[in-house]
Amino acid sequence: MMLARNAESLYWIGRYVERADDMARILDVAIQHILEDATVDVDRQARQVIQVLGLESPESDDPLDVWTLSERVAYDKDSVGSIVDLIGSARENARGAREVTSSEMWECLNTTYNGLSDAERRARRLGPHEFLAYVKNRAAMFAGLADATLSHDDGYRYLLLGRSVERVDMTIRMLLTRAGDPANSPAWVGVLVSAGAHDTFLRAYRGVLDAENIVEFMLIDRLFPRSVFHALRVAEHNLSELEKGPSRVGAQAETLLLLGRARSSLEFLEPRKLLDGLEDRLLELQDTCREVNEAVTAQYFHVSPYVSWADARARDSEARVIEESEL
Repeated sequence: MMLARNAESLYWIGRYVERADDMARILDVAIQHILEDATVDVDRQARQVIQVLGLESPESDDPLDVWTLSERVAYDKDSVGSIVDLIGSARENARGAREVTSSEMWECLNTTYNGLSDAERRARRLGPHEFLAYVKNRAAMFAGLADATLSHDDGYRYLLLGRSVERVDMTIRMLLTRAGDPANSPAWVGVLVSAGAHDTFLRAYRGVLDAENIVEFMLIDRLFPRSVFHALRVAEHNLSELEKGPSRVGAQAETLLLLGRARSSLEFLEPRKLLDGLEDRLLELQDTCREVNEAVTAQYFHVSPYVSWADARARDSEARVIEESEL
């Protein structure tokens, strides 16, 4: 059996690399939209991107621009959750799990991390796209190396589980950026571009760029790997492979229950009603991702309960009660 620390490292490597990739995609499209549309409120758009990505907004009330947005989301080494921070975290997890990762995977993450400074310098001179393209390309390389050089055993399943859970969360965030827009808004196309789905969508829907079709494709398409439904199914499949032993209803089956319930809630949706209550549905799925992560962590990684120290005030109160009873 795989050590819990190695399983946890692989799970989080999958999540960190996927999140860095998706954040680079979302930021790239957002910046392009800001630069191309002169009517956009840059400060409002930048703050919306930061909020959707789940990052803390800058403490200063000064208006944000493209450069401050890029700094906060991409380059800032001291900001938890920035792209640089995520790649650094993935690298540290790979360093601690060298015995269960391939040399090519480690070299890819290490080289990617060491190349971030050069990519940032190019981006500050030529524009943020240089840095974001570097991150996207290296994330794709890592995914390919993981598929080609890692045995498809439990370790690989933990990696895919983490990647899939993160992919669900980030695809939901892509859709949330447009959830309040009118159905006829051309900004919906940005969701497809962020997910690398534009060309595939045009082939599948014969070029009909309609908000209902876009939501249908990104939410419940069975074949596109970045759709929410497809990612949920991959996560559920890999988790069921990890659940090899017989299990009773209870804590052991909690994660599979959560994933199966989320997948079923999408599987039988009527496509033409997807825009009705879309934001609430997306937020509910996002809550499910958070619950799945907590359940996976509790089930697979914390092999022993954390030490829980008793509250000193409660202990003193208990002692007084005992003394009084003895009197």
